[in-house]
Amino acid sequence: MLEDSIPAMPDEEQGEQAQPALINELESAAVSPAASGSATVSLDMILDVSVTLSIEVGRARMSISDLLKLSQGAIIELDRMAGEPLDVLVNGTLVARGEIVVVKDKFGIMLTEVVSAEERARRVR
Repeated sequence: MLEDSIPAMPDEEQGEQAQPALINELESAAVSPAASGSATVSLDMILDVSVTLSIEVGRARMSISDLLKLSQGAIIELDRMAGEPLDVLVNGTLVARGEIVVVKDKFGIMLTEVVSAEERARRVR
């Protein structure tokens, strides 16, 4: 039979049960001694990756029937007050807040606050 041609594992020969590895054991095994010395993180590999940056002025919720009633000149009330900072999103994730500015006849945004990594993680949960 096929089972007879498969050699027994050392644990099976001794009658021992396999034990799950702990996460820190796996992490330490994955890091080679050369890499653990003075490992530096390099972002060079991802610097050319494109992301979508969007600025959110506010949001509104409405029914489809109300949406279909909109016409030119209609005003949609947003959930933000005038003067509140705008959200700066990268690929849909909040990374900063800022204010609208005009630079050479174009709109821009001046960052007033960069969201901390802790706050970003808290919003994901």
